[in-house]
Amino acid sequence: MIAIKRLAEDTINLLFPLLCNACGTHLHYGEKEICSHCLYDLPYTDFHLYPDNPVAKQFWSRIPFNAATAMLYFKKGNKVQQLMHGLKYKGKTETGRLLGHLLGQKLLQNPAYAGISAIVPVPLHARKEKQRGYNQSLFIAKGIAEVLDVPVKNANLLRQKATSSQTKKSRYTRYENMESVFEVRHPEELKDGHILLVDDVITTGSTLEACGQTLLNIGVKKLSIATLAFAE
Repeated sequence: MIAIKRLAEDTINLLFPLLCNACGTHLHYGEKEICSHCLYDLPYTDFHLYPDNPVAKQFWSRIPFNAATAMLYFKKGNKVQQLMHGLKYKGKTETGRLLGHLLGQKLLQNPAYAGISAIVPVPLHARKEKQRGYNQSLFIAKGIAEVLDVPVKNANLLRQKATSSQTKKSRYTRYENMESVFEVRHPEELKDGHILLVDDVITTGSTLEACGQTLLNIGVKKLSIATLAFAE
């Protein structure tokens, strides 16, 4: 039976070859979404091992938080950019789940991330999510949840207003742009818990700051932050 399944998979791969979402080479048997070479060679940050890492420093004096990390370095033209582009714009949602699974394994290495009660993905505005067809951060959250064995709360944190790009704005303007953007439904489901807030890439940190503050305002006891990538 196993041999028949393997033959069927090999035949499908021959007719419709599966390619690595990072480098474009053919995936071998047992590989999914990203080839073994790319998984090994990705620019991992190891930020999860250091409490004063560059992601955590972005939130110092901005919001009270427990721990913050990003798994990969994002640079223009590198494989991480290729993976993030596919995840956000080409429907490569299983890439997000796979990378989320890897991120979850790294979080297990640091006691600061113990006791997480729920994972909350950064939401898209309803109009943007409808256009895209999905929220990429949800699939990252699902991958992490499979490792940590905690629930994903996808319907509690909502984005009420669409916002423009934050990249070229000053810090104050970014903060002003994000004020009152998010709200929480059924706050009793999150209140007093240790919430892990999840996104794909952290750049200015303003979106995560606004989400985090919204969660803290409804009584979240402990807030941690994790993203797939960190844009230097």
